[in-house]
Amino acid sequence: MKIARIDSHSIKVPFTFGGSPTGYGGRNWTTNNILLVRVETDGGLVGWGEAFCYGCTEAVRAALHHMIAPIAIGEDARDIAKLSYDLQQKLHLFGRYGITIFALSGLDIALWDIAGKAAGLPLHRLLGGSGRDRLPAYASLLKYRDPEKVAARTRQAIDQGYRHVKLHETEVAEVKAARLAAGNDVAIMVDTNCPWTPEQARHMTLKLREYDLHWLEEPIFPPEDFAAIARLREGTGVAMAAGENNCTSFQFRDMFAAGAVDYAQPSVTKVGGVSEFLKVASLADAAGVTLMPHSPYFGPGFLATLHLLAARGGPGGMIERYHMDLEACLYGDLIDPIEGGFVVPSEPGLGRDPDPNVLKTYAA
Repeated sequence: MKIARIDSHSIKVPFTFGGSPTGYGGRNWTTNNILLVRVETDGGLVGWGEAFCYGCTEAVRAALHHMIAPIAIGEDARDIAKLSYDLQQKLHLFGRYGITIFALSGLDIALWDIAGKAAGLPLHRLLGGSGRDRLPAYASLLKYRDPEKVAARTRQAIDQGYRHVKLHETEVAEVKAARLAAGNDVAIMVDTNCPWTPEQARHMTLKLREYDLHWLEEPIFPPEDFAAIARLREGTGVAMAAGENNCTSFQFRDMFAAGAVDYAQPSVTKVGGVSEFLKVASLADAAGVTLMPHSPYFGPGFLATLHLLAARGGPGGMIERYHMDLEACLYGDLIDPIEGGFVVPSEPGLGRDPDPNVLKTYAA
């Protein structure tokens, strides 16, 4: 079974979230951008993957078509581990992290979708799990910079059944507002997206500590300064989470060796796909760190995350759900939580192919 064709589909779906648009890279986000990778075998099997893109869609697409596809086409679609290794080795000259690995992640997810379809098994069963048909979710609020809006959105998430709410804020007022709105029985997490120096982070963490954070996420720039995060964790007693900006298992190995985190957050669309995610999961287990995937996605990366958590035997782990309202969805209501949790797809592969009407209507 050979890889015969690799295509990409970029879509932009408008969304609302109850706040003013914000974003990264000098752009404000008004659409949810998804780069899908479609892989077809010589036998006609089709798999779908997702490469991290947000504001770098064209760069990732170029890496997929001009760097990865020329190597991958004609290779055995069943030998995913070897292809992942070969691609990382042959393309290492262009960087082991970032754009190249994002594109590789999309291909890898698509190949695992094909593997499940070929075996007639959902991905979580192919990976050795079968006992978890529902997974707990947490609401991942977007950035508001407004205490009243944060409080209102926190209450809305709780009314929808969430018992864990994550903020993307950097000021005390918004965190305090969320805690007052949630009461003491709902967990509050704070993702700061790498804003502070180590000293600034220490100062702010001590201020935020009184609001009983379930975890503080990525408080220091650069995010790979694992020693500084470890000192902050040790010095403040606040649980730390990180990993969405890590690529490959080697960065996670170093993060665990530093004792930096309580929660590891590999992103299947960024880390190297399903193949690399599985390596990270094993390292996290060995280090005694809770796996808590980064998954604010609405494409195949979200489905892959469901399966990867469902395949694990032990407790722990939640699914991150961006708390936004999309104009359309590739998978209908599959991405909508029910009483604070998600149903794990039971059909072969990832369990659902993208809606062709959504692909056509929202093509970028």
